[in-house]
Amino acid sequence: MTNSYSGAWRPLLACTLAFSSTTAAQNLPRAVGQKEVRGNAVYSPGVDAGDYIYVSGQGPRKPDGSLPASFGEQVKQALDNVHVIVSSAGLTNEHIVYVQVYLEDMKGYEEVDRTFAEYFGNSQPARAALGVARTADSPIEINAVAVRSLEGKEPVYLGYQNAAKNAPAGMLTRERLFISSMAGSDPVSGKVPEDAAAQVDLALDRMHEAVKAAGLEFANVVFVNPYLTSAIPGRIMNERYARRFEFGNTPARATIQVSSLPGGAHIEYTAVAVRNLTQRKAIRPKNMPPSPTASPCVFAGDTLYCSAKDGFIPGPHGGVYATTTQHQLRQTMRNLLDNLEEADMKFDQVVATNVYLDNIADLPGFDQVYAQYFGPVTPARTVVQQIAATDRKADKDDHFPGLEQVSLIAVRSQQDH
Repeated sequence: MTNSYSGAWRPLLACTLAFSSTTAAQNLPRAVGQKEVRGNAVYSPGVDAGDYIYVSGQGPRKPDGSLPASFGEQVKQALDNVHVIVSSAGLTNEHIVYVQVYLEDMKGYEEVDRTFAEYFGNSQPARAALGVARTADSPIEINAVAVRSLEGKEPVYLGYQNAAKNAPAGMLTRERLFISSMAGSDPVSGKVPEDAAAQVDLALDRMHEAVKAAGLEFANVVFVNPYLTSAIPGRIMNERYARRFEFGNTPARATIQVSSLPGGAHIEYTAVAVRNLTQRKAIRPKNMPPSPTASPCVFAGDTLYCSAKDGFIPGPHGGVYATTTQHQLRQTMRNLLDNLEEADMKFDQVVATNVYLDNIADLPGFDQVYAQYFGPVTPARTVVQQIAATDRKADKDDHFPGLEQVSLIAVRSQQDH
């Protein structure tokens, strides 16, 4: 786990909830799919946030709880389960603009690729894929973002891509650009440079290529997920990354170490950008110095994307001192509240969280604390254990390893202005 800026039970919830300043901005988000999918008091299966519908991560189990026999059938069933949530909001698969795929075994990625091409045809959504140590209860989880209006929806393909086989490099909607994972490997040959810095630069170059193909620049980017394996030192990634963005005005970011990535890559970036630069505004609490690598939060219109936080206590003698997941989470929520208050927002406006646990077995205890913080519409959520559990010992300075990280997204309606 990393601190500050670094960055479920079935169904695993990965929802990035946007609430636009246009058509339905005066309405509050509402939970969807509650009749079709099991949920609980901690999360919503999906959330209708007006212009965007965010769908919980779905595993491959059938409605009766059984698991299809082959992995290909499991991928299709997970997509069918996503479709159920999208349909409950009155939309179709054509409205799906972005998905994330979590795999416990990256050997299945070719089957994912093939099944997606068959399922979506020439209208594949933008896509990110990553290998994790554990999902909640299955070998694969898929979440999605759908757009209510197809006006302005346009895939962004790069010259080497085949629309019949490949997910687009990005998907434009009327307000945003969702960028597929751009890896530190050659997009044609698949070759991975030997040097870690070269891999980071290649991944950043590919992300920039996708942003430019949509008519935007890095200045438009509001949120970035760098996914990297242990082969990429964080110091090198940060040093190369900081060269691409304006100091103190960088995107919000959640840097997540993962178990594996497609094609043997060791780093990939996925991101969200806002099309109208006047709608982008970075938020930084006064107790945080400007950073060369991440802003605490960035507005995209009425949507606030916030960087991942953990139980790090800021200040001259800062560090993670709590020794349990639950106690670390209380400090994490305090750190997140600092960001919300700087944006003149509060926890009941949070509509989505991503949770990264050191050990997914800690989830029941985590939930006992987590559930105390939110309003009547519980945020959608992703929970994964992305790498093997750490050795839980304090270092020479009595700092304890981070056992959880949380990033969040909040929305404000015109009623809040």
